[in-house]
Amino acid sequence: MPLLPSTAAAALPGLRLRLPLLPLPLPPRHCPHPLAPLRRAPHHSSPHPRLLPLAAALPPPPPEELPPSQATGLVAASQANFMRVIVDAAAPGLEHHRGSDLLCVVRALLKKIRRRVLVGDRVLVGAVDWADRRGMIEDVFERRSEVADPPVANVDRLVVLFSLDQPRPEPATLTRFLVEAESTGIPFVLVFNKVELVDEQTITYWRDRLKSWGYDPLFLSVDQQSGFAALEEMLEGQTTVVVGPSGVGKSSLINALRHNQNISEEDPIHKLLEQNSKWFGEQRVGTVSKKSGKGKHTTRHVSLLPVAGGGFLADTPGFNQPSLLKVTKQSLAETFPEIRKMLKENEPSKCLFNDCVHLGEHGCVVKGDWERYPYYLQMLDEIKIRETIQLRTFGTKREGDVRYKTGIMGVKQAEPRLELKKHRRVSRKKINQSILDEIEDDIDDLEDDYWFDAKRHSRRR
Repeated sequence: MPLLPSTAAAALPGLRLRLPLLPLPLPPRHCPHPLAPLRRAPHHSSPHPRLLPLAAALPPPPPEELPPSQATGLVAASQANFMRVIVDAAAPGLEHHRGSDLLCVVRALLKKIRRRVLVGDRVLVGAVDWADRRGMIEDVFERRSEVADPPVANVDRLVVLFSLDQPRPEPATLTRFLVEAESTGIPFVLVFNKVELVDEQTITYWRDRLKSWGYDPLFLSVDQQSGFAALEEMLEGQTTVVVGPSGVGKSSLINALRHNQNISEEDPIHKLLEQNSKWFGEQRVGTVSKKSGKGKHTTRHVSLLPVAGGGFLADTPGFNQPSLLKVTKQSLAETFPEIRKMLKENEPSKCLFNDCVHLGEHGCVVKGDWERYPYYLQMLDEIKIRETIQLRTFGTKREGDVRYKTGIMGVKQAEPRLELKKHRRVSRKKINQSILDEIEDDIDDLEDDYWFDAKRHSRRR
């Protein structure tokens, strides 16, 4: 009787059998692959898959691609860890929610990769609870523009607001605000409020002075409701941010521009009025301090306020020192109209060195006989110190906050590049050791109390 291969191998341990390899039968075409159940499909947190690092450069999806639990909208206000989002697109069958507001939190992954969600951003909201009007911001779409001070995205125009009195304009502070506005590349207009508190001679003085700086300001009075025509024409249908120091009347100007609006039922913001949204109401207005003559911080967070007929007005907290974080020592000169005028008048000749910062070097065509030149030198020194500190701290190279990982089937997925030892779980050994240390400290405290009580008792005897 011939031995089976397994029996022969058991009988002769030193014998190695070489059996021919037979091809496995292929499964029929209609049958799934035998390893198909073991493969994991790439996981997406939402039915609308997007790579997070690329989403900031993509437009919002069309409404027909949205599931019922998602929506797209505009971030209208930010306070603490909550964002108020105005819905502008929802899934088919949920169009009646367009124009309503959702109270949202930000997805933790966006925070880990340091992607800020700013007021004015177009966002993708997931896990929407339409009954309680809540959701979670899962993604941020492309931005047209961005302002650092205050942090607002997708801005069409800036209004740099100062007052002629209470408080009076300071040339150094005014220059910093103008430089910050010039560095954004966004069209802006300079406006002076409280003209009723000064005479005509003061208005003429500031108009001529600012004309020498290269600006043509507007003068108005919120208290007397005068001088709004030119400004309203500029702001129609745009997202406008009003910036300026505290006490100049930013919230009062916004309330005046939104006062007595005739809102039709077809207007998208009519639903907010029906819901009696606090976000739709007037902004708080404070008084100027009698002791310092400066404004008080009444507005404490950034919010976009809708205007009838389209457009938004952004009310921002007042601050006296813009950070100038986006201004470099090479780009600072471009934010001064006086320097741009001198360079244009001397064409085709230009500075001898391409990296000239206009400090009166040999071959520089920019002279120092203009009013704001001392402010230019002061800001240049400040920016040089800041860039030196940044170079020492971060160096010339810095890793990004996102890394790509190739997963199953060659699908690239984005992961946050976490800081070392920041998100690591504490080991059990360390936890147990900390517990033992606490117990030993408690025992030492008890022993100290015991000997202290014993000594005190012996002294009484």
